[in-house]
Amino acid sequence: MTAQPPLNLQRKFWDSWAAISGDKGYEEISARQARTVCDWLSSLDVTNMKLLEVGCGTGWLCPRLAAFGNVTATDLSPTQIETARTLFPQVRFLAGDFMTLELEPEQFDVVVTLEVLAHVADQQAFVERIARLLKPNGLLMLPTQNRPVLERYNRIEPPGPGQIRRWVDARELTTLLSRSFRILELKSVTPRANRGVMRLLNSRKINYPVRALFDDRFERLKERLGLGWTLVALARKVSP
Repeated sequence: MTAQPPLNLQRKFWDSWAAISGDKGYEEISARQARTVCDWLSSLDVTNMKLLEVGCGTGWLCPRLAAFGNVTATDLSPTQIETARTLFPQVRFLAGDFMTLELEPEQFDVVVTLEVLAHVADQQAFVERIARLLKPNGLLMLPTQNRPVLERYNRIEPPGPGQIRRWVDARELTTLLSRSFRILELKSVTPRANRGVMRLLNSRKINYPVRALFDDRFERLKERLGLGWTLVALARKVSP
């Protein structure tokens, strides 16, 4: 296993993440993740929930989460959190290492964490920390990178200095969650590829006639086959 970079180096990487990444065409991926989470929240038909977002970045999802209750959001990067506080003063933001932040156990109804799992050193401890913060029967909503799709069908830049990268597949994610959660839904979304035959299958230009004829059914088929960029898991906390 690759040695974990020091926390200060990780923080420095995420401080500069926006400048490093730009948009790089990931808007569709983030939008689908956000839509999936909000659809799950809407299906609960519950208001005034207590929600926690782990790895909120500049807080772009927080206003949408706030429609469902009171939001607390955390990120390792103080720079990102400073921006978030300016943009969304109605949200409680906390900067620091999620694993050591002072948060009362069993206080949240829902924890949301978008594409964070792959960037933590101890994934099992991360999941168990989330479970401790959830109320009994609380919900985890977790989108994360789908390792086989990224490795086989996409060219991805190597990790930057301080960036941890440990993608998982569906089986590995199921194993991680199974100690503390019962999985209610696990699927892949947003088929995306920039190399090999999958690049052609996912090309909007090449597949225009298919899309015109079948609407989104072709995309949904690829998602059911596990070809989405993102794995999204909805899971309920279970008693020890």
